[in-house]
Amino acid sequence: MVFASPLPDVEIPDVPLTEYVLAHAERLGDKPALIDGGSGRTITYAGLAGAIRSLAGGLAAKGFGRGDVLALMSPNIPEYAVIFHGVAMAGGTITTINPTYTAQEVHKQLVDSAASILVTIPMFLEVATEGAKDTSVTEIYVLGEAEGALPVTALFGAPLAAQVPVEADTVVVLPYSSGTTGISKGVMLTHRNLIANVAQVLSGADISEDEKFIAVLPFFHIYGMQVLMNTGLRAGVTIITMPRFDLEEFLRLHQEHGITRSFVAPPIVVALAKHPLVDSYDLSALRQVFSGAAPLSAELSLECGARLGCDVVQGYGMTELSPVSHLTPPGNYKPGSCGVTAPNTLTMVVDPVTQKELGVDEDGEICIKGPQVMVGYLGNQAATDAIFDREGWLHTGDIGHIDADGHMFIVDRLKELIKYNGFQVPPAELEALLLTHPAIADAAVVGLPDESAGEIPVAHVVLRPGAEATPEEIMEFVAGQVAHYKQIRQVVITDTIPKSASGKILRRLLKTQE
Repeated sequence: MVFASPLPDVEIPDVPLTEYVLAHAERLGDKPALIDGGSGRTITYAGLAGAIRSLAGGLAAKGFGRGDVLALMSPNIPEYAVIFHGVAMAGGTITTINPTYTAQEVHKQLVDSAASILVTIPMFLEVATEGAKDTSVTEIYVLGEAEGALPVTALFGAPLAAQVPVEADTVVVLPYSSGTTGISKGVMLTHRNLIANVAQVLSGADISEDEKFIAVLPFFHIYGMQVLMNTGLRAGVTIITMPRFDLEEFLRLHQEHGITRSFVAPPIVVALAKHPLVDSYDLSALRQVFSGAAPLSAELSLECGARLGCDVVQGYGMTELSPVSHLTPPGNYKPGSCGVTAPNTLTMVVDPVTQKELGVDEDGEICIKGPQVMVGYLGNQAATDAIFDREGWLHTGDIGHIDADGHMFIVDRLKELIKYNGFQVPPAELEALLLTHPAIADAAVVGLPDESAGEIPVAHVVLRPGAEATPEEIMEFVAGQVAHYKQIRQVVITDTIPKSASGKILRRLLKTQE
């Protein structure tokens, strides 16, 4: 059974991304588009459009355009949107890098994406420079000032009068995702993919121009990039940026700016529901808290909603879906639900073994079709073929069902990814790293449920005969080579790792041992 959206289809304009996102910029003029929460530094809609045109002009003058990739490694600051859309307007592709990555992780993404320019901030310049060695990056620029580094303003030039011509299926952004399992891969998202999803979210979420968003979810992540930055700018809202989460600052900005809609991940919902500090701030302007990136329990959403006096709803998506496939329209809240299928989108639930189509209230793997679905993984046809079936359905790797009202509920996960604070942690990557430790003979990594983080990565390791290593030493070994969210939080030293006859790690057996 194929489930269509209960919401009416939306028009998907055949225009380039930046033209669509900034469609109201001229009319909005001096209205603040982005405000830095800490300093109050503001970029108006007119200023944003002008800066984007100047950056696009400078890039075009350098010969940067179709087929070229710029890497952006930065926390949430107002200028993020300038760099992102300057690249898009110049006809290029932007790959967004997690600023907490180690030099090794940065290097891998730069090599895979073939980026030629890298933009970062002074704080991350050392890691960025180390990561860029022996890659195709020829120039590194900083947002701000750093000794010996080129300021990003050197990239600006005469304003580009019009968008460099692109097709709807031109890849505009290349975020990295682990898909349903394995090592991180470049997700090829086109102008049409991103425009479609912004239009879908705007229609389903009923966002109005008088709203103010808090942008604590990182712009390098597809959720922050699309649902906050691009959807917010298209809607004409004011976006208040935070470079990192701090509860007191988060609450202060809600009170000071009258935040109307707070897009968060489940760990922030936990804080909003339970932390005593929340009672010290006025959050009465909030119309909705929208949680995504990881499952949110019905009990927690109800507890948080009762405390804040607004609906706490959730949606569903993944990087490969630009990212939203399900969302909760106003007045259509159902506790525990991920919402209904987005406009212009189809959902199918299939038996993960037989691939038989399932019906209402039957649990199976969630599969998606729609204009927001990626075109594939960069340079990895095998991974692309693995996530799509012959009929073009994208298999999410999540188990759930659709009820009689069209609401989707996620109940389990087929895919092996661990979701730590909404970020994907691929076990295979950590296992490969653990096996480079001289004392470790075998290793497996699984996710352990955690109320605050959602899941935490736990390593089960078998030591080599005669070798010694403490859990603390093993965690420290991993911590020095991966981003913070990928770090091992517990180590279990065991005699054997359970495996199938084919050698596949039986992670479910390990989880029952926790």
